[in-house]
Amino acid sequence: MRDVSSIARIEGPNLTLRLIRPEDAAYVYALRNNPAYNTHLSKVTGTVADQRKWIEDYKSREALGQEFYYVIERKDSTRCGLVRLYDIEAESFTWGSWILDENKPRKAALESAVLIYQIGFEGLGCVRAVFDVRNDNTHTLSFHRRLKAREVGSDELNVYFVYEQKRFEADRTHYLKLLSEN
Repeated sequence: MRDVSSIARIEGPNLTLRLIRPEDAAYVYALRNNPAYNTHLSKVTGTVADQRKWIEDYKSREALGQEFYYVIERKDSTRCGLVRLYDIEAESFTWGSWILDENKPRKAALESAVLIYQIGFEGLGCVRAVFDVRNDNTHTLSFHRRLKAREVGSDELNVYFVYEQKRFEADRTHYLKLLSEN
């Protein structure tokens, strides 16, 4: 079992990632059911109450260190997105379910990715992130390619990536400089 206290809340220059709570259910449900944001995500069914139950059940996986679901917030505590870490193993993790809404500040994609990598590489001690992106999700594909994630395969649905801790460490100073610029 992992100690989650060090990764329960991670702060960057403009954003904070905090672990999801049952009272976030209405926000999650609305975001996951909004066609502007859910095109590339698995479909959600049910009600806000069902979403709350899912979050309550998820909390046991969180306590075991199996999965971490974050609400992305601006510094004024306005929620502006979601992101999840899962399939956590000794050396790798997967991240996804990544949504940024209309409340996001500039450079929110870069900052939330940097924070996720900090959690995975520093907080969890992993050496690589593995993830997939839908072929038709051109914005996210471009984003990961700009960050120099390595493509390791593809199929009719997805492009598969690996992003190494050493790549992150080599580029982190540059990313933080970009995030501190106006």
